[in-house]
Amino acid sequence: MDQRAQIAGIFDRAASTYDRVGVELFGPVADELVSALAPQAGERALDIGCGRGAMLLRLAAAIGPTGTAAGIDLAPQMVAAAQTDAATAGLTVDVSVGDAQEPDFPAKSFDVVASSLVLFFLPDPAAALAAWRRLLVPGGRLGVSTFGPLPPAWQEVDAVFEPCLPPQLRDARTTGTRGPFGSDAGVEQLLTQAGFQDVRTRTTTVAVRFDDADHWHRWTWSVGQRAMWEHVPAGDRDAVRAAAGERLERCRDGGGRIGFDQQVRHTYGRC
Repeated sequence: MDQRAQIAGIFDRAASTYDRVGVELFGPVADELVSALAPQAGERALDIGCGRGAMLLRLAAAIGPTGTAAGIDLAPQMVAAAQTDAATAGLTVDVSVGDAQEPDFPAKSFDVVASSLVLFFLPDPAAALAAWRRLLVPGGRLGVSTFGPLPPAWQEVDAVFEPCLPPQLRDARTTGTRGPFGSDAGVEQLLTQAGFQDVRTRTTTVAVRFDDADHWHRWTWSVGQRAMWEHVPAGDRDAVRAAAGERLERCRDGGGRIGFDQQVRHTYGRC
């Protein structure tokens, strides 16, 4: 099975609970991207790797009925969920199954292209960015979000999975701390090499909080971290969960909730 099929399968299986277990992450990240990109009424915007639509729905609200808000995702169940959520919100979107590595749209189709927490999953991020630039009109804006450094406490919790993981999943959020996703400069260089101008980065912090260890467990199965669980043999999962629970107890905040303050890197460029 190739990497695209594996990613699609993981997120298809997570779609029913993705961003639906009471943990704030995707919404705050989308708020920052949409605010900085400042989509205007009537513009054409594309959300690449839209998931259930945390950013797509915000883009649709910003550009209004005279604009076009399109989204693609590799996982059919995510696309179906995004369509349902948009209809529930009374928003019009054009969402379909599509490959973030090679989006199938005509050149110069969009004023804004955005992608939240997706780029590091792709087989060739540099080539993907070049493909995304071709979709923008002259002066069009790009915004991508990636994870900044993981807090040490979160690294300790995630370390319980490591004995069971293949090499490509040992740092699924950043594809390696020494790679381009390990620093602002690394991500900026990816955009610059793809031909973007006025490249800049803004870093924000998202307070990720869980009621208890069970809440954390449900969340990990509902996001991309599900891939880690699926590589843990079924007979070992209770032990891994117990080990994580012990480490999570050391991560309670002043209000008694388990929490991490996650840095998120937002990198912008212009075509």
